[in-house]
Amino acid sequence: MEAPAAPHNPAETEASGSPAVPSAEITVISPEQMRDLGRRLAKLLRAGDLVMLNGELGAGKTTLTRGLGEGLGVRGAVTSPTFVIARVHPSLGDGPPLVHVDAYRLGGGLDEMEDLDLDVSLPESVIVVEWGEGKVEELTEDRLHVVIHRAVGDTTDEVRHVTVTGLGERWSAVDLSVLSA
Repeated sequence: MEAPAAPHNPAETEASGSPAVPSAEITVISPEQMRDLGRRLAKLLRAGDLVMLNGELGAGKTTLTRGLGEGLGVRGAVTSPTFVIARVHPSLGDGPPLVHVDAYRLGGGLDEMEDLDLDVSLPESVIVVEWGEGKVEELTEDRLHVVIHRAVGDTTDEVRHVTVTGLGERWSAVDLSVLSA
């Protein structure tokens, strides 16, 4: 069972008077719950969205993306693209395709990823980049950061703490607390 996150009202402001950054904290205790979180997140996504996934090896980034693919209704099994760097999963319906990128083996920033043409794919796709921090932020100011924390060293512990943060105007009015449902 997932622990509910505190409700978030996008209209609220921080003490500084700046608009609050929409975010949600979710506790996940199994791979199936991680996939379910991905399916719920998919309901918030649309063409042009960039999702950056960060977390330790084995944290559940690909499992979350598998759920995203199910929720978006895309073709093909969503598996880790570590060795091919990127996979495109076309939509089985009228939704956007899913572009799944694993930037783990890429060292540089967006320049090194230029051959992937992510800037060309972004307007009509949902792009999910594992290990994308410091590499793809230049694609758009509007992006969703998903950080998955897990116990390090204890591989039997399935508990994950997921933080989802929306950046930019696209996410300013999105209530991410629905991910805790």
